[in-house]
Amino acid sequence: MVPALRRSGLVDIETAEGEYGQDTGLRCKVLPVWAAYGVVGHPLALSKKEFATLLRLMEAVMAPGWTHRDGRVIPAGLLGGRSGRAAATDRLALLLLVLKARQTGRVRQCGGTVDTKRGRAAATVARLLGCKASTGERVLERLEDRGLVQRVRVATASRLAHRTRLIVPSVAAAHGKCGSSSARREDRATAPDPEFSDPDVAAGDSEASEPDTDPQVSDVRVADEAGAAEPDVTAALHTDHPAVGTDVSSLSLSDAFSGEGRGREGRRPKGVCVREDQAPGGEDSAAEPALQVAEVGPLRGEKPGKSAVDEQGGQRAAGTLAGGRPKAVVGGKTRQQGRVDLPEDLVLRVALGPVAWLWAGLNRWQQDQVVAAAEAELERLKDLLMQPEGAPRLLADRLTDRLQEVGGEARVSSPFGWITRRGLVQRPACSDVRCDDGIRLDTGGDCANCGNVIHIRRARRVRIAADIDRELPGIGEAERRQVLEDRLREHAAIEAEDFVWRREQALAARARRETARAAARERGERERQAAAAAEAMRQALPCEACGQQRSAGLCEACGYRRRTEAAITEAGLVAAIWAADLDDAADVAAVAAHVRVTLGADIEATHRQFLELMEPGELEADPVAAASVLAFNALQVVEQALPEYRSSALGRLGSTEEANAEARRAYRTEQNRRWFRANPNGADAVAAATKAADTARQRAAEYLLVRRLEQLRERMAHHTETAAPAPWSARLTELAAQPLDSDMVGAVIA
Repeated sequence: MVPALRRSGLVDIETAEGEYGQDTGLRCKVLPVWAAYGVVGHPLALSKKEFATLLRLMEAVMAPGWTHRDGRVIPAGLLGGRSGRAAATDRLALLLLVLKARQTGRVRQCGGTVDTKRGRAAATVARLLGCKASTGERVLERLEDRGLVQRVRVATASRLAHRTRLIVPSVAAAHGKCGSSSARREDRATAPDPEFSDPDVAAGDSEASEPDTDPQVSDVRVADEAGAAEPDVTAALHTDHPAVGTDVSSLSLSDAFSGEGRGREGRRPKGVCVREDQAPGGEDSAAEPALQVAEVGPLRGEKPGKSAVDEQGGQRAAGTLAGGRPKAVVGGKTRQQGRVDLPEDLVLRVALGPVAWLWAGLNRWQQDQVVAAAEAELERLKDLLMQPEGAPRLLADRLTDRLQEVGGEARVSSPFGWITRRGLVQRPACSDVRCDDGIRLDTGGDCANCGNVIHIRRARRVRIAADIDRELPGIGEAERRQVLEDRLREHAAIEAEDFVWRREQALAARARRETARAAARERGERERQAAAAAEAMRQALPCEACGQQRSAGLCEACGYRRRTEAAITEAGLVAAIWAADLDDAADVAAVAAHVRVTLGADIEATHRQFLELMEPGELEADPVAAASVLAFNALQVVEQALPEYRSSALGRLGSTEEANAEARRAYRTEQNRRWFRANPNGADAVAAATKAADTARQRAAEYLLVRRLEQLRERMAHHTETAAPAPWSARLTELAAQPLDSDMVGAVIA
C-alpha cells in the first residue's frame, strides 16, 4: 500500500526509523488537502470534525473491514466485498447517493426531460457520476441487485403507473426511518381549499423542492438523454426551481375571481384609453385607486416628472449617449463604462481569461491600460521563452496563481490596481530574469538559482553558528540565538551595502555604454551624411568621356563602351595565347587586331539588325537612350564571343607538351593505386586512369592560360609605360570632336 501511495504522487510519506534501521512509524501528508488549507471556499478545506465524519461515512459505505491491535473491529462497509470490474464506480455512486439522500432515504432526482427508456433514477445517477445515462442505468442495476438502493413506484387509487422514487434503505435505517415502506404507501392528491384554484393539483403533486446548499446533481443533461419525458411522470416532473418567491399579499381572499389582484376591490379592468387623457396629479387621478408601481412613471402621452436618478443630486447616475455606449456619472463627471467581454484578440483573451470577472468591473480607460500592460508583458515573455507562442498561457497561469493567493476574485477590492501591480507583474525571487516566484519561466521547473541562494544562506547561517560556538562556548541558548540573529542582521546589512554599490557600478557602466552607443550613432550618422554628400557630388559630375551632365563621372553608354573595349582586348589576348608567338610583340598585335576586326564586324551586323527593327525617327527622339542601347548590344556580342575564344585556347593548350606530361603522370598514378595493381590494364583501371588524365590535362590547360595571360598583360603594361605620348595634333583632333555643353559654349563665346 505504501509504495502505491508514493507512486501516486498524492501522498507524501515520511518513515521513522528505529534503533536498527527498521521503519517504526509513518507520517503521511495528503498533498491536495495540504494545499487546500488557507484557500477560502476550497472543497477540501474541511475541519478535523468534518474529516472524521467523512471518514466514518466512507468506512460505512466501502471499507473492507479490519481489526486494530487493541481489539477494535471496523466492520466491512456496504460495498466492502465488492471487487473486480467497475467496483470503484459502484462505490463512488453509492457514496454520492448516500450524501444526496434525506433522512427518509429518498434521493432527490434530477429535473427536466430524461430518457424514457431508462428513467429519471438512472439519469440522476448518471449526472452524479458525470457519465451517460446508459452507464448510470448499469450502475443502478448493480446496486439494486445488492439491495443497496431501491426504485419504488408510488401507488395511485386508479392503479395507474405513477412516478418513481429512488431510496437508499441504509440511510433510512440509520435515521430510524422506514423509507421503503413509506414509499409504497398510496400518495393521493388531496383536494385543496375551495377558495383556491390550483390547476397543478389535478395532474398530481410533485416532489417538494428543497433547495440544497451545494447540490450534487448538475443541471446539464447527460449525453444520451432523449427529448421526451418519462411516461410515468406527467405534470409532476418539471425542472426543479428553488423557493425564492416572496408573498406580497394575503392569501385569505374573499372569492376566487382573478380581480382579487386589483386592489382587493374585485373591479374589472377598464378600457385601454382610461386615464390617458388626464394630467398627472389631477383630481380624477387622485380619486382613482392605483397601484404603487403606477406612481413611478407616467403613462403614454404624459410628461415625465423629475426622475429618481436626478433626485440624487448628481452623486451617482447612469446615462446613455445618442447612438453610443452607456456612461456612468459619478460626482458630476461622466465616465464611459468598459466592455463586458474580453478583447477580441485571441492572445489577450487567453492571457486575461482568469480575470474576466474583474475585467467586467473596469471602465474603458482602465481596460485600455490593462491591455497595454498585458501586451507589454507578453512581448517581454516572448523574448524569454524558447517557444514564444506559450506566452499567453504562461501569463494566464500567473494570474491564476495570484488569484489563488488572495482567495479568489471576490477578495480583490481594487481590480485595476491588483491586475496592473500584482497580477501581471513578474516577481523574481533571485537575480535570474527568468525567475518568477521561484519558477523558471522557460522550463516551468524550479529555479536553480533560487536553490543556490537558499543553499548559500543556509551555509552562511551554519558557519556563523559554528563561529559563535567556537568563540563563546559557554553561552546560553537564548543568548546564543540573540547573538546569531545580531550577526545575521549585520551580515545582511553588509550584503545590502554591497548590493547598492554593485548596483551603482552597474548603473555607471550602463551609462558609459549608453554614452558610447550614442557617440557611435552620432559618428555613424556623420559618416552616412558625408557619404551621401560625396555620392551627391559624384552624381552631379559630367561624363568624363562624352561630357553628359549629371552622369556620376561616366554615363551609361560610355560605361558599356569601356566594358566592350576591355572584353575585346581580353579576347585578343586569349586568341594570341595559342595563335601567336608570345615573344613576338608584332605577332601578338596582329592577332589582337584580327580579333578586333572580327568582333567589330559582328557588332556592325548587330547594329544593322537593330536599326532595321526600329521605327523611323525613334532614335532621334531620344539619342541618349539610343546610344546606350547600341553600346549594350555591342557588349553582348563581345561577351558571347569571349567564351568561344577561351574554349579554343583551352583546347589548344591542352595539347601542349606540358599538358600531355601532366596527363601521363595522372594516368600512371591512377593505374598504380592498390585496387588496380592486380589488373592495371583492365577496363575499370583504364577508364579511371583516362578520366584522371583528362582532368589533369584540363587543369594544366587552365593553369597555362592564366599564366600566359598574366605575362601578356605585364608586357602590354610595360609597353604602354614606355610608349611616347601622342602629338598635340592628334590629341587636339580628338578634343575637337567632343561636344561642348551650354556652360562651356557660353564661356568660349564670351
